[in-house]
Amino acid sequence: MSQVKGFFKGVSAELKKITWPTDKEMKSYTAQVLIFVALLTIFFFAVDLVISQVINLLG
Repeated sequence: MSQVKGFFKGVSAELKKITWPTDKEMKSYTAQVLIFVALLTIFFFAVDLVISQVINLLG
């Protein structure tokens, strides 16, 4: 039981060392991720469209 207690004390101590992002930083990071995901979606949609058109032309 003391090992479990020690583990959670260690976890608590490590969590106190973390520098958490501010609300402004978090909103910025979230926007960056959403924009990146949207760009990747558009890219893969375009690649899929081109590949399907090539396959249709060959078939």
